[in-house]
Amino acid sequence: MQNNRPQTIRLAIAGLTASVYIALTLGLAPLSFGSIQIRFAEILNLMAFIDPIYGAGVVLGCLISNIFSPFGLLDAAVGTICSALAVFAIAKSKSLLVASLWPIAANIPVALMIAFMTETPIWFNIASVGAGELIAVTCLGYPLFRLLTSSKPIMDILSQPRKTKEL
Repeated sequence: MQNNRPQTIRLAIAGLTASVYIALTLGLAPLSFGSIQIRFAEILNLMAFIDPIYGAGVVLGCLISNIFSPFGLLDAAVGTICSALAVFAIAKSKSLLVASLWPIAANIPVALMIAFMTETPIWFNIASVGAGELIAVTCLGYPLFRLLTSSKPIMDILSQPRKTKEL
C-alpha cells in the first residue's frame, strides 16, 4: 500500500509498534521463548499487510525482545532475520491468509537454533515453533485482521496520515 505519511510520523509508528511487540513478548516471557512457545506479539506481523512501516517496528521489537531471550544474542540475530523475512513477505502478499502463513515458514531457522542450543530433536522444535506461529498468527491474527481490514474507519486510521492543526 502506498503511503504518504511524513517521515516523523512513520518513525513514531515504527517505534510504537516495536514498543507493543516488546511489551507483549516480555510480558508473556515464559510463553515467548524456548522449544514450546506461543509468541502472541507475532500477531503484529500482519500489520505489515496494511503498511510496511509496521513491519519495521515488529523487526525492531523482535531484536530488542530477543536480547532478553535465554538464547541471548544468537536469538536476537536469528530471530530478527526471520522476522524481517516474514514481514517482507507479508508486505508483498496479496492475500491476508497467505500473509498469515509466512511467519510459520520464516521461523524454521529459529526452531533449528533452539534445537541446536537445547539439544532437543529438530522435528520437535520445528513442529512446536510452527504450531506456536500457527496459533498466534493464523488462528488468532488472521480472523482479527480480516475484521480490521474490513472496517473502513479502522483502515483510515491505520493507513492514512492524520490531519493535524497548525500550531
